[in-house]
Amino acid sequence: MNKAEEKIKAMKWVLFMGTLLMGFKFFTYYLTNSQGILTDALESIINVLSGVLALYGLYYAAKPRDKDHPYGHGKIEFMTSGVEGGMIFITGTVMLFEGISGFFAPHALANIDKGVFLTMFSGLANFFMGKFLIKKGKHLHSTTLEADGKHLLTDTWSSLGLVLGLALIYFTGWNWIDLVITIILGLMIAYTGFQLIRDSVFNLMDKADLVKLKQLVELLELHRKENWIDIHNMRVVKYGSVVHVDCHMTLPWYYSLEEAHTEVDALSKLALSNLSFEIEFFIHADPCLPTSCSICALSECNVRKQAYVKKLEWTLENVLPDIKHSVEGS
Repeated sequence: MNKAEEKIKAMKWVLFMGTLLMGFKFFTYYLTNSQGILTDALESIINVLSGVLALYGLYYAAKPRDKDHPYGHGKIEFMTSGVEGGMIFITGTVMLFEGISGFFAPHALANIDKGVFLTMFSGLANFFMGKFLIKKGKHLHSTTLEADGKHLLTDTWSSLGLVLGLALIYFTGWNWIDLVITIILGLMIAYTGFQLIRDSVFNLMDKADLVKLKQLVELLELHRKENWIDIHNMRVVKYGSVVHVDCHMTLPWYYSLEEAHTEVDALSKLALSNLSFEIEFFIHADPCLPTSCSICALSECNVRKQAYVKKLEWTLENVLPDIKHSVEGS
């Protein structure tokens, strides 16, 4: 089973469970008449709808590249997570409105004890599904799975708040606590939706993933060959789970085209075989300059113009600028 199939299988399982939990929550509301439980049940509708959207996004992202999408279809994962964030934000806003308006139209509650246990069960189910999706999402580098997992964890905290609130109502008889909980949960859920929208926009605008960049740079520095004189102008663009890397690689100026290609290919294979995420390289080979000699450790060079001074360690800070490095310019 490839990674795309693994993502789809995980999403199908969670979508099925989410549909069952949605019915379970509405049954709990039928028993208790709790406004908090109703808003939690309404959020489950969003869970299911966003799950369907996420599943479609994963199917679409798994499509192979074509002439209209030369980098593949992976960016749809960012779009679906953004739409999901919007749906969550709207749900939180509606919950907030319902909680405030409830103070002007009080309602009676019933079967609070049953509501506590049923809500606790649904919260635990969402917790385990959310953790499962986040772990899968990180392992498979899927924004969609991580977004849906965070959504389910938010639902877990909602359920936890409801359990505590319903327990207080059961022992005190203060029904207004139900409305306060609804308002608090509405704010929490709206904020989670905002975070997902923000992350989606950042990804669509190709915000650099500094964590993955740092992993890549540390790997290249650890396995660096002496004729890999310099790397600079490194940029990263994410297409779903695939990380596309552009960079310039400085090699000895006298290398033939075939020799330069061999070194470029070796660097690419090093990253592909040692990193946990999918990566593709577009490497531009640059010839070294006389000023490059000061950081070039190549011992067999017979045309050196300057003495070797020191090795320039590759770090996240010095591989990003578009400039060939030297002792003076480093």
